[in-house]
Amino acid sequence: MKITAISIFPEYFAPLELSLIGKAREHKIVDFKAVNLRDYTYDNHHTVDDTPYGGGAGMVMKPEPWGEAIDAVIDKSDQLIDLVILTPAGKQFNQRVAEEFSNSAHLLFACGRYEGIDARVADFYRSAKNVRVHEISIGDYVLNGGEVAAMVIIEAVTRLIPGVIGNPDSLAEESHNELGSVEYPSYTKPALWRGHAVPEILLSGNHGEIAKWRTTQGKLRSKGEPHK
Repeated sequence: MKITAISIFPEYFAPLELSLIGKAREHKIVDFKAVNLRDYTYDNHHTVDDTPYGGGAGMVMKPEPWGEAIDAVIDKSDQLIDLVILTPAGKQFNQRVAEEFSNSAHLLFACGRYEGIDARVADFYRSAKNVRVHEISIGDYVLNGGEVAAMVIIEAVTRLIPGVIGNPDSLAEESHNELGSVEYPSYTKPALWRGHAVPEILLSGNHGEIAKWRTTQGKLRSKGEPHK
């Protein structure tokens, strides 16, 4: 999978050199590139924002540099590109969206800042060939920019790509593997810690009963109830 992120702070993505994603990049499973939006500006100050039409607080990111930066990525690709524009007003990201994105050939993240990216950028690329536009939010709150949101999505998506997780069976048992269901609580040694014991059923060796217990605990957790 190819992943490209356009940002005024490309260095924000340095942590993607670490852990499983770093190994996936090493093994050529994931090809990641960060692009500096300011490379597509032509004034002395490398301006990427301006005041909003209609008035209001804050600044809006200009469409010209975004258009040139996105075009540069598209022009170098012969694949269908999923353009992900990070915005608090977008569709909320979840595990189903992660699964959808994990089948993409090329994910392109537009990491906006300030009051966001001029809305015409999304409108223009909705009618472009070989581009699917997704306006995505990672939650009902506001961040300083889209870089952190992009990294959340990249981590959730890349771990679903074959070869990234060492034991693929672990994906089947983790949280949110089924709509409305979360993972059961997990325990390891010692069996007693600070007066708290591991549930006896997990020490029984009865795998059928353990599976039932785990299903029940997952349902309790999904309802926000404490495990028993």
